[in-house]
Amino acid sequence: MNNKTLQERYLRRILNSKVYDVAFESPLEEARTLSRKLGNRFLLKREDLQRVHSFKVRGAYNKMSQLPGAALEKGVLAASAGNHAQGVALSAQRLGCKATIVMPVTTPEIKVASVKSFGASIVLSGDSYSDAAATAARLVKEKDYTFIPPYDDPDVIAGQGTVAMEILRQHPGRLDAIFVPVGGGGFAAGVAVYVKAVRPQVKVYGVEPVDSDCMSRSIKAGRRIKLQEVGLFADGVAVKTPGKITFDLCRRFLDGIVRVSTDETCAAIKDIFDATRAICEPAGALALAAAKQHAAKKGSRGETYACIVSGANMNFDRIRFVSEQTEIGEKREAILECRIPEVRGAFKAFIRRLGKRNVTEFNYRYFDPKRAYVFVGLSVVDRAETRRIVEQLTAAKIGTIDLSDDELAKEHVRHMVGGHTQGIHDEVAYTFEFPERPGALMDFLETISNRWNITLFHYRNHGADHGKVLVGLQVPPCERKAFTQTLKSLGYAFRDVSSNPAYRLFLGNRG
Repeated sequence: MNNKTLQERYLRRILNSKVYDVAFESPLEEARTLSRKLGNRFLLKREDLQRVHSFKVRGAYNKMSQLPGAALEKGVLAASAGNHAQGVALSAQRLGCKATIVMPVTTPEIKVASVKSFGASIVLSGDSYSDAAATAARLVKEKDYTFIPPYDDPDVIAGQGTVAMEILRQHPGRLDAIFVPVGGGGFAAGVAVYVKAVRPQVKVYGVEPVDSDCMSRSIKAGRRIKLQEVGLFADGVAVKTPGKITFDLCRRFLDGIVRVSTDETCAAIKDIFDATRAICEPAGALALAAAKQHAAKKGSRGETYACIVSGANMNFDRIRFVSEQTEIGEKREAILECRIPEVRGAFKAFIRRLGKRNVTEFNYRYFDPKRAYVFVGLSVVDRAETRRIVEQLTAAKIGTIDLSDDELAKEHVRHMVGGHTQGIHDEVAYTFEFPERPGALMDFLETISNRWNITLFHYRNHGADHGKVLVGLQVPPCERKAFTQTLKSLGYAFRDVSSNPAYRLFLGNRG
């Protein structure tokens, strides 16, 4: 089918979508402070204000409201990381039918509680949407439920496309680009096909986290790609493979896909809070994070970007992590490792070199009679200032390494400085991503600890994200191959960081 025919077909579906029984036309608000700061207009499409705090209710209700009565009487079933689940649950309540929702065990409790409040039954299964979908497929066969797809369905796509219809009506003036988050691709597909049919000069960019970029990889490969692992920080878009229909539409009508980091996402959450006093979920901030990145790379001035704030279902305890990462995402914190001589007055001289900058982190560790290492965090304006500080310290003969973009330093070492040890041989260090579910740590220990001695362990809880774990183990060289095979059998993402400078300087074995 050619593009024009597809556009006409979806345009009719979107214009006739039955979404406004449960949704309303959300406002399009400017983030004025951010616009002044960056020299471009950033408009926020506030889908976080919907009753279920997400756009997902649009597609779910549009699909369900057009089902025959017999299909509704069977009861409906959905697989979802949370927002689609709430949309289906609310739609079922409105239409008077029974709903069963399969959700990953990593789903934030706030989303689980919301689904229960609409009267739906919940089944928790797996660590990602794809895992939950497999369980849902089995239940559909066993119970003969009517399945409500989260994204790969024309009526669902059309329901989500009504957001684009509203944006173009609300802002008839200059609009350079619309940014929309991508999980399975239904939202991006609906927005892109509508915009390209009505105002084709407006660019439409999908947005994915760097660790959940199945659509980006699929478009580059020319076929649907399945990711082995997905990052769950932005759990609303944690999908391993895009839909068949959505892949085709996104490939045809998106102008590109922007990949954003967790740090950039956290910074965008703060930007949205500053503009609206509302706290959106990570997936809800992806669009603004991408627009900021796009504007910076392009060096644009005076352009107008519409950023869809897709949801606001986030556990309160995850705000701690977001706050910690925000300064890094905005490049306003420098994390440095500095080597100073172990002589009287050197420590004071080093502090004097830092000037009157705000210190966000400071850890000092005696190393040997000749030298000491300092792990320091500093508030800076941008990365250019960080580079100047490094140059100044280096010129003063203070050996300095910039660790501002080193994930191991940010996630673990800054909380563990002073952990040097002696006399342990054959130590290796690995980072792992443990799914946040009961038993994950025990599975690891039962597999590893009976064969290799654990010499270091650091874990941080990040809300609904995978737990970030740093582990040191004694593994003789002759056992490295067997060790790697054992790690692969666990199914957890892992990485050898034994050569990481932050680990070697602050935690590693000193002989």
